[in-house]
Amino acid sequence: MKATPENQRTLLEIADLDRRLLQSDRARTQPSQGARINELAGVRKQQLGELTALTGVLDDARADLKRIESDVALATQRRDRDGERLATATDPKQAQALENEIDSLTRRISMLEDTELEIMGRVEEAQNDVDAQQALLDQTQAEGEKLTAAAKADIAAATTEGEHLVRDRAALAGTVAAELLADYERRASRGGIGVGFLRGGVCEGCRMVLSGTDITEIRKAASDEVLSCPECGAILVRTEESGL
Repeated sequence: MKATPENQRTLLEIADLDRRLLQSDRARTQPSQGARINELAGVRKQQLGELTALTGVLDDARADLKRIESDVALATQRRDRDGERLATATDPKQAQALENEIDSLTRRISMLEDTELEIMGRVEEAQNDVDAQQALLDQTQAEGEKLTAAAKADIAAATTEGEHLVRDRAALAGTVAAELLADYERRASRGGIGVGFLRGGVCEGCRMVLSGTDITEIRKAASDEVLSCPECGAILVRTEESGL
């Protein structure tokens, strides 16, 4: 195949655009924040489960406190009522019975208040645990939101860059002979190197130093002849920097 040296050199620019297109597509579909965002999603799920369990403990402690407060209030009401009846009692036996009941209620109230203090301590501890866990969850959520926003911005930037690269590639491709462009794309599509620049006897496509025999054969070729790198099979582009 023959192609103008200018067309062959243009392939290097197209190859560079193709490389950048792959990078922008990777940035668009696989943002660098993705792994951490997925990790945080798992952490958040675990933290939310722990928060639910701790909230259950807090709710139970609050329910216990509410019951004991009700018991204290009822016992206090009964003691106060008995105290009022005692103040107006005229029957010694009735007065003695009321005094005994008041003493019993006083002891019960004291025991209930001790229990109330213990439960209040449990409520405070459970509330602290819930607050600490909520703080961890908020921190995870904040980091996730920050990274998600950054990922969206990177995806948008990569999408825009990709659109520009596609436009630039199309403009360059339009200046290259269709047969040459198809040959380049065929070579590149097979997972190999589509085109390589020969600089100082080295193919920059595969970074291999060509042998003296290969260089001699390349020197003999016309400038418009499309050559292949003997090492990687890429279209070998020659310029004054090729060391020929």
